Amino acid sequence: MKEFELKYGCNPNQKPSRIYMENGNDLPIEILCGRPGYINFLDAFNSWQLVKELKEALGMPCATSFKHVSPTSAAVGTKLSDDLKKACFVDDIEGLDESPLACAYARARGTDRMSSFGDWIALSDVCDVTTAMLIKREVSDGVIAPGYEPEALEILKSKKKGNYNIIKIDENYVPEEKECKQVFGITFEQGRNNFKIDESLLETIVTDNKTLTEDAKRDLIISLITLKYTQSNSVCYAYDGQAIGVGAGQQSRIHCTRLAGQKADNWHLRKHPKVLGLPFKAELGRPDRDNCIDVYISDDSEDVLANWQNYFTECPEELTKQEKREYLDKITGVSLGSDAFFPFGDNIERARKSGVTYIAQPGGSVRDDQVIETCNKFGMAMAFTGMRLFHH
Repeated sequence: MKEFELKYGCNPNQKPSRIYMENGNDLPIEILCGRPGYINFLDAFNSWQLVKELKEALGMPCATSFKHVSPTSAAVGTKLSDDLKKACFVDDIEGLDESPLACAYARARGTDRMSSFGDWIALSDVCDVTTAMLIKREVSDGVIAPGYEPEALEILKSKKKGNYNIIKIDENYVPEEKECKQVFGITFEQGRNNFKIDESLLETIVTDNKTLTEDAKRDLIISLITLKYTQSNSVCYAYDGQAIGVGAGQQSRIHCTRLAGQKADNWHLRKHPKVLGLPFKAELGRPDRDNCIDVYISDDSEDVLANWQNYFTECPEELTKQEKREYLDKITGVSLGSDAFFPFGDNIERARKSGVTYIAQPGGSVRDDQVIETCNKFGMAMAFTGMRLFHH
């Protein structure tokens, strides 16, 4: 297939629209079902690069959930605890532990379920039946993978009355070194960002604490590769083999840190005993449960409690600010990556509230000493990578 005609571009008024290869070669994809749109393809090609690179770096199956050209999360295929399965709404899935790819997607989709509503999915490996069953019951726009088991493909084709977007990509496709795009009729050209992210980036530790555990190294790599494909400015918290909070596209670094930190806090709080024990009505749909949980753990929880009859079989107890703070204060070992340097120590102060112990950032600020001093105050280990990861 040399080109694929799209219904329209970013918006319905932007016609005509198509994707094609400027060198005249065939597109490196097969569209197995549906008719993906302009933004679908932007999500598909960015998300595929993320999971491909993440698997190459860590050697594990991985998945990501994308919305509007930024990941809501990315994860590797480590098994989920019982509490995490329940928090991600996958505790009823048989055979989950036997499919690392399904574990990766369960983690990625379950991290920020509000943002992942209607997501685009990328899988590093051939989609198996267990992963397809997970995808089938979520609200999603489409999926890209290097292949699909026959039964898994049939399961996915049954979504959206047979119109679910399914793309198969040639995993051996290598793009040209030069990339171009146009803005306002003016062509921009640059070399592709082929910078390799691995453990060698974490060798320059500038804090008094020089210890990075193996889990921390894994999580920092997940964080940095996630940032490489996130709209900048961006900050990413990672823990237990997955990105748990992504702050994307903010003009201020501290706003990235706060946004991502709040999402990381929400991910942790979904496993609070009071949240896991919420007495939902059996007929309440998954998206409604997501919305309800989000409000319940927010400062607006009284809105849910005042209308508990709409969601619960009985009125649950309030999750107070003090209880939330006490729960979050027990969390340590979280990793944090930043796509550019931290200009002030206030970012570190905020990160500490979300359990951050390990940090990777480029360094290079005139206030690096202040940032290092703040890390030392809290006993954090911070590596300077020397490499900025802006993505636009």
